[in-house]
Amino acid sequence: AWSRRLGPAGRRAYWRSVGLTEGIVSQVDTDHHFVHRSTIPTMHFQDSLPRLPIPKLEHTLKRYLAAQEPLLDDKQYRNTKRIAKEFEKGAGKRLHRELVELDEKNTHTSYISDPWFNMYLSAREPVVLNFNPFISLTPDPREAYNNQLVRATNLIISSIKFLNSLKNNYLRPDIYYGNPKWSQSRLFKNFIRLLPTSVSWYGAYMVNAYPLDMSQYNRLFRSSRIPKPNKDELFTSECSRHLLVMRNGHFYVFDVLDSVDNILHPSEIVAHLIYIIQEADRLPEFALSYLTTEDRNIWATVRQQLLEAGNEENLKKIDSAIFCLCLDNIFPKDEDELSHCLLHGNGFNRWFDKSFSLIITGDGRAGINFEHSWGDGVAVLRFVNEVYRNSTRHPALLPHSRSTETTVITCERLKFKLNDSIQSAIHVAHKKFDERKKKMSMKRFQFRKFGKDYIVKQRMSPDAIFQLACQITFYRQFGKVVPSYEACSTAAFKHGRTETIRPTSMLTKQCSQAIVEERGKRSVAELRNMIDECSKYHRRLQMEAALGNGFDRHLFALKHLAVSRGEPTPDFFLDTAYQNINHNIISTSTLQSPAVNLGGFGPVVSDGFGIGYHVLDNWLGCNATSYLDGELQEFLRCLEYSLNDIFDILEGRPLR
Repeated sequence: AWSRRLGPAGRRAYWRSVGLTEGIVSQVDTDHHFVHRSTIPTMHFQDSLPRLPIPKLEHTLKRYLAAQEPLLDDKQYRNTKRIAKEFEKGAGKRLHRELVELDEKNTHTSYISDPWFNMYLSAREPVVLNFNPFISLTPDPREAYNNQLVRATNLIISSIKFLNSLKNNYLRPDIYYGNPKWSQSRLFKNFIRLLPTSVSWYGAYMVNAYPLDMSQYNRLFRSSRIPKPNKDELFTSECSRHLLVMRNGHFYVFDVLDSVDNILHPSEIVAHLIYIIQEADRLPEFALSYLTTEDRNIWATVRQQLLEAGNEENLKKIDSAIFCLCLDNIFPKDEDELSHCLLHGNGFNRWFDKSFSLIITGDGRAGINFEHSWGDGVAVLRFVNEVYRNSTRHPALLPHSRSTETTVITCERLKFKLNDSIQSAIHVAHKKFDERKKKMSMKRFQFRKFGKDYIVKQRMSPDAIFQLACQITFYRQFGKVVPSYEACSTAAFKHGRTETIRPTSMLTKQCSQAIVEERGKRSVAELRNMIDECSKYHRRLQMEAALGNGFDRHLFALKHLAVSRGEPTPDFFLDTAYQNINHNIISTSTLQSPAVNLGGFGPVVSDGFGIGYHVLDNWLGCNATSYLDGELQEFLRCLEYSLNDIFDILEGRPLR
């Protein structure tokens, strides 16, 4: 054991150097293997969830044309409208009928599930920067617990508690409560629990409670994306007990669960982590993990070479690990540097194909980087919320406790056989990754004059106000409106994924023009009314999207159906306007929670902006990314200007 090898004096010195006394005593909550035990079983509602509706084709095309109108001139719009009408009467009508027939034969899932998985898994671009988002956890409220080893151990244990709760059907189901009092009602919980799973959703619905789909949780743990030629695969192990830990580009595994799924004692976990930090004191000559930053077809080819070189067992251990813990040897100087660390890091200390990686910096900052094909932000945010709450309220590891326990280290370092071809591929991947990450800029923005509480008092939508500010900002900076994307969950339906809200509308275009170009010609009352109309329209778009009545996923499924059957692509999808509206210059998403400090993702197009935003009670902000460094800084300057304009208007002050 490493502790015996160090000797008593050396062991005490090291514990002091990392801010801990020798040995650890756990402070365990009463149910120390689970985050909680729900009265209602986790998957109680899955069988009876409503199915994602397929909108009527004429409604989809009407919404599509409304979204196109602000982006096109009169001639372009008339042409696109003509193409849409021909599609509605011809190829679209047939494809829609076939999609409905296919959906009726597959009542176990949604019409968008397979096409959406196929879209992600068939993409050949690197997952890092292009697909994987990140979430930064709020620091532990007690400073002493933000030590790297303490925080890592507490988050590991809380994560395994979440896994145990999920596996044993003890995790509370995701439910949106129209009347929040029901969330605490024993009567409600006991009544719902007794209902057969075939009707349980309807019982909740009767009291204004809406259970959500939880199918994505099955790939949260023990999962990886496996690179394959042309289309990747998702792999999930059923019963692995080991954790993957990365430090300085080295891979280690050790069991955190015993044979009956009891969690390893906190002192044993932290001892393993200390052993790993001590041993992995320098970088490997060839850091294998750079390969996960590569083009997917290239990575698939090199992975096959790794298998043929005798690395199959090691790759299995990586793929099947419960999750990946990245112990970084960096100390971010500010939030921008932390964001870069969590979005892409240095490349050598990540395995971007894991379903998620828990990243802990040298100063105890924590975050999640997750692979996007298996699931969306709803499942990851729930995981983050539970783990943050449990680790801060019931920390398993205390910073200054004593114990006389001696731990035997059972940690295995994974050593790989790398031939010249594989080494060359790692070198090339490393170089390409460094070049890509240097091109991307990321900046954090905060606006402190108002937040959600103020906007709600104005009887407007906080989300709509931020989206409008983005529209005004782009118009102010570039003098035009562009395609924009806002993600909206459709988890209210079985195997729902996301739908697109299109924030760019004729109303936001007119409002942007009025505020930027006609500010001296419009009264404050007139401008306020325009903002109010934008808010109402955005709320309508939100509601339609959440209820599965957007247009993007329907059209995407129709196109996928035609392509998958080898048919010629209908003219509708070849229209320049259709291609343009899917080139999303402004791509936005929001995850709001007290557990989340910030979040973000890369821009989805080379000339665009990726905006992860949050509207909190008293302020709002975002994490913005772009490959256009100068334009990004100007965008955020204009965003502050736009928010000030909105604030002045809502306060009744004329624009200057």
